Amino acid sequence: MFTNEMIQSFNDLEMLLYNYITKNMDKVIYMRIRELSDATHVSTSSILRFCRKLNCEGFSEFKIKLKMLLDRNDQEDLKSTKYYLSEFLERTMKGNFEKYIQQTADMILQSDKVIFVGIGSSGILAEYGARYFSSLGTFSTYIKDPFYPINSKELKKSTAIVLSVSGETDHTLNLTNQLKMEGCNIISITNSKNCMLAKISDINIAYYITEVFIGESNITSQMPVMYILEESAHKIKKKQLENTKMNSDYSI
Repeated sequence: MFTNEMIQSFNDLEMLLYNYITKNMDKVIYMRIRELSDATHVSTSSILRFCRKLNCEGFSEFKIKLKMLLDRNDQEDLKSTKYYLSEFLERTMKGNFEKYIQQTADMILQSDKVIFVGIGSSGILAEYGARYFSSLGTFSTYIKDPFYPINSKELKKSTAIVLSVSGETDHTLNLTNQLKMEGCNIISITNSKNCMLAKISDINIAYYITEVFIGESNITSQMPVMYILEESAHKIKKKQLENTKMNSDYSI
């Protein structure tokens, strides 16, 4: 209801109203405009201008939208994490899923550098992925700054593993395009193949799990991503050990 653009446009009086309303939403939905005016020491005309800025024709419509927001937050039904794990296993542990993980491992084995990319919560997983791969012998770095400068000419034999639930985040797409222009192979891990990030990737692994929101926050389970990262790292390590043994046997 209150977007960043709207909040940035508020003047001092409107910011005062915003702060009071967000702290007292359960009270404001039952207030008359005069009562809100008395509580905030803001004139009724200023309150009406505030409502119009929020695309409401008047105070009554504003209260209706505010109540709908409260009701939506109250009705959130969080299922057990077991539900999302079983959903992931049922939907993706079939067909070509394991094939894509093997293709991911094969591509990384042919790469000189591995770079994980993610923004927000995906950035945390990018950092985890880089550490996990490095722990298993595949040195990796990560980018979670949306404005990280990418202008290296040393990325020709590199692979970027890009993490994004929606696959439509502008900053993530911009970083991916820059890496692709520098010659990076792109592996994306998204919730669906029907997204822009999947379309511009060399390999896409989609895990298809129900997206969950609390208000404006996306709290979709990241367990599938953890599995994909760890399973890929294990396959790479297994192949490295096999190659080492093969070379050792050959030298004998």
